[in-house]
Order: sequence, then structure tokens, then C-alpha cells
Amino acid sequence: MTLADLKRGNRARICGIDAAEQSVQRLMIMGLVEGAELECLGGSLGGDPMEFLLYGSALSLRRSDAQHFRVISIPVAT
Repeated sequence: MTLADLKRGNRARICGIDAAEQSVQRLMIMGLVEGAELECLGGSLGGDPMEFLLYGSALSLRRSDAQHFRVISIPVAT
């Protein structure tokens, strides 16, 4: 599963990155690294870009970039 597969309210932890693209390397500098936990806040009407909560800040990603980040699901705390 990748970040692009998440739906609004889903939480996930990054477990792998395909860092071949230069745009993905820039996102890694911003904190999208293995072990980082994110929450999907949703997306635009067409679904692109997507918005995530990362370390207390909202981050918007193109779906094509989000596909480079493999994630595992984290249960939502109630």
C-alpha cells in the first residue's frame, strides 16, 4: 500500500521509499522518511493533490509523488 491509497482519516507509517525521483528526495528533506507517521486529511475534488498531517503540519502531495512512499496502516485511536 502507498500514501496514494489512503482515504480521509486513515493513519499510516512510512515503511519504504522509492527515492529515484528528485521530487521524492525533496519530500524526504521535509520529513517524509521511514518511520514517519501521517494522517490522510483528504484531497481535492478530483483526488489530486492529497493532504496529509505530518508532525502537526498539513502537507499537500501530488498523487504521483505519494505513490513512491510505501506505508503500513496504523489503527485510529478512539
